[in-house]
Amino acid sequence: MTQIRIGIDVGGTFTDAVAIDTTTFEVLDQVKVPTTHDADAGVAAGIVEAASTILESVEVTPDDVVFIAHGTTQATNALLEGDVAKVGVLGMGRGLKGRRGRSETQIDTISLDNNQTIETEHGFVMLDDGVPTDEIEPILERFADKNVEAVVVSQAFSVDDPTAENAVCDLVSQDGLAAIGANVVSKRYGLKVRTRTAVVNGSILPRMIETSRSTVESIGGMGIDAPLMIMRSDGGVMEIEEMQRRPIQTILSGPAAGVAGALMYENITDGIFIEVGGTSSDISVIEKGQPKWNSAEIGGHTTFLRTLDIRTEGIAGGSMIRLDGDEIAEVGPRSAHIADIPYAVYVDPDEIQSPSLIRLRPKPNDPEYVGIETANGNRYALTPSGAANLLGYVDETAYAAGNSEAARRAFEPLADELDVDVETAAEMVLDASIGKIIPVIESIVEEYDLDPKLLELAGGGGECCLGPIFGRNNPLRSTTCSQP
Repeated sequence: MTQIRIGIDVGGTFTDAVAIDTTTFEVLDQVKVPTTHDADAGVAAGIVEAASTILESVEVTPDDVVFIAHGTTQATNALLEGDVAKVGVLGMGRGLKGRRGRSETQIDTISLDNNQTIETEHGFVMLDDGVPTDEIEPILERFADKNVEAVVVSQAFSVDDPTAENAVCDLVSQDGLAAIGANVVSKRYGLKVRTRTAVVNGSILPRMIETSRSTVESIGGMGIDAPLMIMRSDGGVMEIEEMQRRPIQTILSGPAAGVAGALMYENITDGIFIEVGGTSSDISVIEKGQPKWNSAEIGGHTTFLRTLDIRTEGIAGGSMIRLDGDEIAEVGPRSAHIADIPYAVYVDPDEIQSPSLIRLRPKPNDPEYVGIETANGNRYALTPSGAANLLGYVDETAYAAGNSEAARRAFEPLADELDVDVETAAEMVLDASIGKIIPVIESIVEEYDLDPKLLELAGGGGECCLGPIFGRNNPLRSTTCSQP
């Protein structure tokens, strides 16, 4: 009887699964399915589809699964794309020193990329006479009226004694709101920093709780008895119940797995590893065979959590394009799957008839991105993957290899709008894409005082690795490229 371990990576665009023999550690098979954002069960539906497919492929039963774990970029992408909940901050203090907590727990709106924000509401109570339930209830009612979906409870010096924070979180949960104590998220003494980090956590808490519950139910429905584990940003794993309390600990779990793969399979000693997905790209640094550690940074936003040093940017193979007049304003962070339209590069060229450029908003509050609409009314996305295929940068064996003729036809309206030829339009898209990555790499080189002459640049991922991002004329070149 073959016993297996299953690993699942839930990306913004695709969900990957791999089966490993528990005894020999041999990779038995791997599969890839679209991530199911819009299914009734959310991304859990894709997890089940990937797991079911891998079980059938290696001809084992659910009883043969002894370990199952998944990493995800869901939390990362939520911050990059602004798909976050409004957060209520309930500050608390005790005594004279505690009164300072009123201002230090007052967290202003947190800016994210693409003009998106985490909005906050604030309330404060003193604990001199115990937990004032009669004062807390009106605050929670106000939070509910303001469409708050998650509450951060933050008390001065709660890292030493979290009793009050825990008690108030229980009260909040009874009112039907997701709740998290700031001490659970971070053990740093700075109240302002701890509260701010907890607000970031709270903004993704409702989505992550909903996803984890549906995933556990779906995996259990398959008959798999092994507990579902979630990969953490530091490369370890955590149980689902712990993830529901601290989803921010999983914020870079997908990229952390990518770094582990780079160390194991690429044998990188000194270099920068770039994992390109469909929605985001993750950049990490390896020195003397070891990954670097730092506070995680996502789209310029520091999380104050000690993780593998991974910088995430909202640019990848499926990123959509924004225009400013006859110039490309930006590529990303929205990707085609959020707009719910297919990539033009992956359809039959005959489907691209009389295409015209259209403006669309993937989400109601988004800025306008461009796509195309064909003569029969179908809409398709223009992406870096399309530009890379059009220009011949994608190896025909790569997963992201598409139809260059379809891409060429799709890019014609964009080229007309930019008043350039099709090839130049594609190059402009790639230049704008790499323009978001180069500064990150340059800052890493400077920060760690790395010698560029000795530095290896390696890439991996399902979106044809670095193909959609790095054109052949770009000064940055990958020396290795791993498929998923």
